Amino acid sequence: MHALAAAAQAAGTSVDVLVEVDVGAHRCGVLPGLPALDLVRIIAGEPRLRFAGLQAYQGAAQHLRRPAERRAAIARASELALETRTLIEQAGIECRTVTGAGTGTFALERDSGIYTELQPGSYVFMDADYGRNEPADDEVRFEQSLFVWTTVMSTPAPERAIVDAGLKAFAVDSGMPLVARAPGLELTKASDEHGVVHISAGAAGPRLGDRLKLVPGHCDPTVNLYDWIVAVRNDRVEALWPVAARGALT
Repeated sequence: MHALAAAAQAAGTSVDVLVEVDVGAHRCGVLPGLPALDLVRIIAGEPRLRFAGLQAYQGAAQHLRRPAERRAAIARASELALETRTLIEQAGIECRTVTGAGTGTFALERDSGIYTELQPGSYVFMDADYGRNEPADDEVRFEQSLFVWTTVMSTPAPERAIVDAGLKAFAVDSGMPLVARAPGLELTKASDEHGVVHISAGAAGPRLGDRLKLVPGHCDPTVNLYDWIVAVRNDRVEALWPVAARGALT
């Protein structure tokens, strides 16, 4: 924190600082409560830094499958965020922002009364792994909008077709993509440039040259594999969106 203050001093500017609190994801962040307050006091003592609030994102809760599991995780996260905010305010330091939430839990943070800002992102695209979450009765459901088109390049056996999309076309950290709108077809294996589609008995197998629509298992690390997103509405290409963060940084 002192290094950040020194950099701001050297640049002749001031910086708003959010303190990340570990509210259950066990990734980044200071422990809630007194450890967080100690860090906030350090920030408040630096003339070039302004304490702007708490980052309290419970990322591990996003893919808990059952609604009750997600509710319990966010209830605990909200409790820790409230405890921390209360200590900060009792110390005479304003805490105007508590930010967090993700696509799988944003309604819970919204309704907690603790969070002032929501930061879900995957809802824009969705993916197969979010689709595995069991929805609550009152939960907002987002449609799948991100697909990877692939072409059948070989049909070597009645139960198997090969497509021209593999590990270089989609992320597999959350499982294989799903084959959209194609009952009986399952992508079971991927190598660098090839995907193996299993054809169930009795299912209509694709023909050579057919195009299949794949639902990525995980949208985030799939998007960065492409230079452009082709935006389609009603079977018409309406825009090409460059993936601005694609490639090496200089």
